[in-house]
Amino acid sequence: NPNNACNYRCVYCQVPGLVRGSAPPIDINLLESELTAFLEVATNGSWLEECAPEGSRVLKDIAFSGNGEPTSAEPFDDLVSLVADTARSFDLKLPLILITNGSLASSARVQRGLKVLAANNGVAWFKLDRATDEGIREVNDWPGGVDAAWKNLVATAALIPTWIQTCVFGRDGAAPSEDEINAYLKLLERARDEGVPLEGVLLYGLARQSHQPEAPSLQRLPLEWLEQLAERIRELGFICKPHH
Repeated sequence: NPNNACNYRCVYCQVPGLVRGSAPPIDINLLESELTAFLEVATNGSWLEECAPEGSRVLKDIAFSGNGEPTSAEPFDDLVSLVADTARSFDLKLPLILITNGSLASSARVQRGLKVLAANNGVAWFKLDRATDEGIREVNDWPGGVDAAWKNLVATAALIPTWIQTCVFGRDGAAPSEDEINAYLKLLERARDEGVPLEGVLLYGLARQSHQPEAPSLQRLPLEWLEQLAERIRELGFICKPHH
């Protein structure tokens, strides 16, 4: 979102100058020309050798992400179709990844976009950092609560292969409480028992410096802590990939 606007305000967000709101209207012709120009140099020239470190010189995916909630961009479904068509014109079979908080999953235009993504090797990474109303308010500064998050998760997973993406961290020297962890595991258990088709869980620690007022109170948790939580998630039958 080039205006740094989001309907969430996660305390760990690395976006400076984050504001409440939606993405501005996106110039679809400019998007097409910029993406085409990049894919031309990335696939036909020496760009990867010049700009990427050895061992990382490969196109991994095309992601809708960053500086705000991407599904708030208008017209989201047309943007997804354009990106899929452009990648196809280069004969690229890259995954299309949507990194989303899922809050707009009930919108008809977003659902159309999810269907297009799913038809083009698409995957959604659905933000779910906490599973209590209080935890969601404290971490994401979003008033929707866990019931709304659950409905959005179910709606998203029904349309596109979906991973849950969870960020865990210490705050004021303390890890998330056992009550918060148990609520999160209960939600995963509910998803399993009700047959919500999840791919698994992407478990993250703090990776970038927060630019929010709460930044001084946040700490990275040890990798061992993440691994212990990952194992509890796996015991419920889910794939879990922890990243420190």
